Amino acid sequence: QVQLVESGGGLVQAGGSLRLSCTASGDTICINAMGWYRQAPGKERELVAATTKGSSTNYADSVKGRFTISRDNAKNTLYLQMNSLKPEDTAVYYCYSPLCRSWGQGTHITVSS
Repeated sequence: QVQLVESGGGLVQAGGSLRLSCTASGDTICINAMGWYRQAPGKERELVAATTKGSSTNYADSVKGRFTISRDNAKNTLYLQMNSLKPEDTAVYYCYSPLCRSWGQGTHITVSS
């Protein structure tokens, strides 16, 4: 089992930046692979970015070149640096451990135009 706690959400103007953090506690094998998902109002949850402990990454086409996923293994923390934010990035962002099927509680991002 792993507990995931996100932070860093908020309100930002279009073109701005935010950095999300997700700190894991519990069974650290769960964080060998991690991802960020988001769910906008009225839409299904979608993958934003994912990474493995070996630091391979993949991104949704909609965020490539704007978002960067990274991790600090010593701190058991996952990050999502979001630049050039757009109103369509507005959503609740969740971190996820696919190995342990655990979700964080989510953090809200609102991008105003």
